[in-house]
Amino acid sequence: MARTPLLQLNDIALTFGGDPVFSDLSLVVQPGDRLALVGRNGSGKSTLMKVMAGLVEPDSGERIVTPGTSVGYMEQEPDMTGFATLGDFAAARLDPSEHYRVEMASEGLKFDPARPVETASGGERRRAALARLMAEAPELMLLDEPTNHLDIEAIAWLEAELSQTRAAFLLISHDRAFLRALSKGTLWIDRGAVRRQDEGFAGFEAWRDKIWEEEDIARHKLDRKIKAEAKWAVEGISARRKRNQGRVRALQDLREERAGQIRRQGTAAMDLASGQKSGRRVMEAEGLTKRFGDQTIVQGLDLRVMRGDRVAFVGPNGVGKTTLIKLLTGEIAPDAGRVTLGTNLLTAVFDQTRSALDPDQSLWENLVGDKDMRVSGQADQVLVRGQPKHVVGYLKEFLFDERQARAPVRSLSGGEKARLLLARLMAKESNLLILDEPTNDLDVETLDLLQELLDDYDGTVLLVSHDRDFIDRVATTTVAMEGQGRVVPYAGGWSDYQAQRTAPPEAGPAETKPAQKPAAPVDRKPARDAALSFTERHRLAELPGVIDRLGAEIAKLEQFLSQPDLYAKEPVKFAKGTEALADRQQALAAAEEEWMMLEEKAEAS
Repeated sequence: MARTPLLQLNDIALTFGGDPVFSDLSLVVQPGDRLALVGRNGSGKSTLMKVMAGLVEPDSGERIVTPGTSVGYMEQEPDMTGFATLGDFAAARLDPSEHYRVEMASEGLKFDPARPVETASGGERRRAALARLMAEAPELMLLDEPTNHLDIEAIAWLEAELSQTRAAFLLISHDRAFLRALSKGTLWIDRGAVRRQDEGFAGFEAWRDKIWEEEDIARHKLDRKIKAEAKWAVEGISARRKRNQGRVRALQDLREERAGQIRRQGTAAMDLASGQKSGRRVMEAEGLTKRFGDQTIVQGLDLRVMRGDRVAFVGPNGVGKTTLIKLLTGEIAPDAGRVTLGTNLLTAVFDQTRSALDPDQSLWENLVGDKDMRVSGQADQVLVRGQPKHVVGYLKEFLFDERQARAPVRSLSGGEKARLLLARLMAKESNLLILDEPTNDLDVETLDLLQELLDDYDGTVLLVSHDRDFIDRVATTTVAMEGQGRVVPYAGGWSDYQAQRTAPPEAGPAETKPAQKPAAPVDRKPARDAALSFTERHRLAELPGVIDRLGAEIAKLEQFLSQPDLYAKEPVKFAKGTEALADRQQALAAAEEEWMMLEEKAEAS
């Protein structure tokens, strides 16, 4: 028995600024559908979702919602005018007896319903809009980038809620792990058309590549046919003019067909050029401690970052990931401990708030106005890794067209803003990249390219991200910020961190135990360290902890490297892990030698 669809679009056409966004677009959403909506940045994903929600009126075609079906849309920039608190907004359309749903959602999404609207951040407003949708529980949920501004714990909560719902939903997201876990079908927007595959996002890339391959073969055959017919027309038409007018017209039709084909959008011509090499040791933190009021960001952290490391910082929103990076780079002074920076550091920063972009200025002005990219006396040139380039030419490398060059930044989509920020970042030579949530709003193809660039980058990367898939693909070390100042480094990416954190201790002779610190004398008298200076006494007291930590890190690295297929499947991670193991072993030997020397000096007093 055929099911009655929840929503149907028939022959939708829509034009913005003279350019067609969709033409003859049709699709059906059935009860129980769990669909990933994917496509390149600027392909019209959000616009299509607004058409489905009834917020954008198409130029032609019809939108049909089955009577009695409720459709909910998560607003990117919710209008909270007239509401005192976030909770008031989230519960506005609920019966008072159902307000508990907002409380439950606010706990999972981590926002305070009592927060006044006027003091709420953009991220808090988005979480309130998401809570409103989850609490209302419509039969069809339209979710546009719901994981933006969520930390990994909140993403896990949302993933669990959506996996249990009976409602149908449509997802736009950059988070591949999220899409793989939830989607049962895929809608792909490509050059104004929508294709559907009844398979989740896990099969999307293979499906897309197969379609593109078939297109390329068909285009090649058409080009060959046009070439052959054109040769016939030149060589034989004069003798057979009357009899072959139909063939001439057919040739013209072939040429029109070829001209009417819409070329696929290429990938951005991004390039990361590292400058001069930094010192082998990029930064080292010893006993790093920082507090803000009652909140402890980090307590007694020892961390060494070597050249070529890719270090991901993970943890809940508000735990202090960005602050820790600022401590490690010397931008903020610690309350205790110290940070030693390596030599020849050239730092480039990708800021998740996009604060480097002026929304009221054009793309052109944002590039030319950057002091590091400005070419003296040239208003249409920018400096790209030391070489002048025309502004428009450089923007085209990042898939912007000439008309967009003079448009204000505020008119760009989230993905386009991210690409513009990457254009500024990649114009500079660097050997230390700081990437704060770089994956937000980027499409799959750009994410793949960014990952490849980071793999080939000669410098060091510090990464803050809630994108589990991206962390797995990029990170060689994951620094987990677990709250109350506890910060723990783990070898590998997100999955490695999860496995190491939850792995039960192994028993028996095969167990790899952390290196033990030398036994300290039991009878320790106050006078025994009188010959030590204050700094030496402090160092002697902290060395056992350093030795324990290094031993634990060595054990984790040895366990990580013991995977039988690691070298074959992940040669880069294997190489980085091997180098990290050698560094830790060397550091452990030095720490043990230093401990014994200070102990002997103290005993001799």
